[in-house]
Amino acid sequence: MTVSDLIAGMLREDGGFQKALRNILEDELGMTLNEFCQASGLSQSTMYKIMEDNREPNLRTVRQVVKSLKVMMEADDSHFIAVIASTNVVENLPRTIDLDGLVVNVREYPVSTVEDAIIASVRAERDGALGVVCAPIVAPTIEKILAIPVSRVIPTSSVKLAIDRLKDFI
Repeated sequence: MTVSDLIAGMLREDGGFQKALRNILEDELGMTLNEFCQASGLSQSTMYKIMEDNREPNLRTVRQVVKSLKVMMEADDSHFIAVIASTNVVENLPRTIDLDGLVVNVREYPVSTVEDAIIASVRAERDGALGVVCAPIVAPTIEKILAIPVSRVIPTSSVKLAIDRLKDFI
């Protein structure tokens, strides 16, 4: 969900602004309304009235919300680590990770072939990734073409689990 979706929601239906803002705060930014108000400088009282549908936002408030969201979402997107892996791996990843006090987003780049992984790594670097996490089979190639750090996934526990599953068939 984006800021454009917020504006479209407001124009589309009653309560659309509230629904869209709630989705952006929860899903995109992982913030409570209180945290958003503190970070943006918007009045908690005003925002709670708007979110509870007791008051329609005026143009000035909408402008402040949009401006704050744009700043937060840009900052949010500027620090991320790209994880390049198959779809079933990336769907269970956390959205953020704390690296010694610096909260960094995890952005998924689902792939199904080695070629897709190489292309996704270039795309991730172009998108502004701080680093890339990928499978060992593609890491040497990706390290040669990227200027950002590359870390290899070493799946020791998942390999042991897969071997354990086979014991019933052997």
